[in-house]
Amino acid sequence: MGRITATRLSWSVKGHRLLDNIEMAAHEGKIVGLLGPNGSGKSTLLRLLAGLRRPDTGTIRYDDTSLDDLSRRVLARRLAVVEQDVAAHHHVTVRQVVELGRTPFRGRFDALTEHDRRIVDAALERTDITDEQHRSWHTLSGGEKQRAQLARALAQEPQEILLDEPTNHLDIRHQLELLDLLVSLDVTCVIALHDLNLAARYCHHVVIVDRGQVAAAGVPEDVLTPEVIKSVYGIDALVDREPTTGMLRITYLAATATRSTAGGAMRLGLP
Repeated sequence: MGRITATRLSWSVKGHRLLDNIEMAAHEGKIVGLLGPNGSGKSTLLRLLAGLRRPDTGTIRYDDTSLDDLSRRVLARRLAVVEQDVAAHHHVTVRQVVELGRTPFRGRFDALTEHDRRIVDAALERTDITDEQHRSWHTLSGGEKQRAQLARALAQEPQEILLDEPTNHLDIRHQLELLDLLVSLDVTCVIALHDLNLAARYCHHVVIVDRGQVAAAGVPEDVLTPEVIKSVYGIDALVDREPTTGMLRITYLAATATRSTAGGAMRLGLP
């Protein structure tokens, strides 16, 4: 299926609550955008959803199964994670990085099958890095590494993908191509983004996290309002429709003197 649900999720470090009572759901085949200022908790939430950290309270479910009841191998066969900065050994090639996506489907010492190789070829082609597949990882630009990591994720043939700022380091063309690709996959995606206009264009649902809490959640038209943007980001903004395409458009006007405190009256779309 491909549904992710987080209920009353909290996480702390040394007694400091970084995420507090998070509620969110990503439905099958939908793109969910995680928005919010730097340090708001987006990356931490993604790591909790991926099982890389354990919450203090709350539950995470994949379809109807608790994350705690999924083995690492079973989870790896359905969930792919694309992080911001991923280290790799200098001597591996781009293709070898993408081939790692087939690891959950092979025995420890099994060679790649012809089926595996076809899937890797397709992932390289869909992310436009086939011509770079024999290059050494350490020679890639930031954007090329980002696309290689997405290709590795696609090679897993996942039901869900978690992506942490995947448009970082990408030029405008590849930002649009990456998000167009995600929409075309019919895979459930939770994606941390900074660009509100990209979120408005591509996300079916957005969750704005501010100071570790959900400040607003819902469809972009309901959430990306001047009032919410001012409250969360401290920016005066004009929100209208682009006249040619009709798409929601956010124009930043000026930074305001202060931001509203989290937990105020701007909470929208919460159960």
